[in-house]
Amino acid sequence: MTGETLEEQREYVRRLAAAHVENGDPLGWFEPLYSAAERGEALVPWADHVPNPRLVEWAGGRAGEGRTALVVGCGMGDDAEYLAGLGWAVTAFDVSPSAVRAAASRFPGSSVRYVAADLLAPPEEWRQAYDLVVEIYTVQVLRGDLRERAVRAAGSLVAPGGTLLVVARAREESDPEGRMPWPLTRTEIDAFATGGLRPVRVRDVYDDETPPVRRWVAEFART
Repeated sequence: MTGETLEEQREYVRRLAAAHVENGDPLGWFEPLYSAAERGEALVPWADHVPNPRLVEWAGGRAGEGRTALVVGCGMGDDAEYLAGLGWAVTAFDVSPSAVRAAASRFPGSSVRYVAADLLAPPEEWRQAYDLVVEIYTVQVLRGDLRERAVRAAGSLVAPGGTLLVVARAREESDPEGRMPWPLTRTEIDAFATGGLRPVRVRDVYDDETPPVRRWVAEFART
């Protein structure tokens, strides 16, 4: 598996996810994927081992000055470590304990607090507790009611005066859904502006890939 192409790795993940969805466990595939990666038997296709360039662009090197940040679906930890390096007090979580373990192992001595948790059922003490919530590529692997619940949950974690940053694949309303990861429409991005959040800026951008990948970069604020 580790010697296969990126598209072959994505196909493996799609099959793994589909099998769990069929068995009524739509989030259950993350743990076996990260567990297999931990054993060297698979690769996580979205784990680039660098912070997301859209997060880096948004942050602009600005100091966090001890403010709190929460990274949703932290995976291997690169986004969390980037923010910590800017001075944010970071909590990072993933539904996969193996992912959390891998992130903590990659960055020994890190100031980031890595936690295994579920976005669909976050700890109550996290609600409206973070100055910055970063949601990159998590919602786009969910569909239907799960996606709607994840959108609401991400927004609920933003503190008064805080910011939610969302990065996701994009599509037009009239475009086909495509394959996992399923791109979000503008309506779905706008749905993050609920529960007291308001849109600050929503950008429609293309990544420098071959072929180019269209993405949303959206910022929301709680007043």
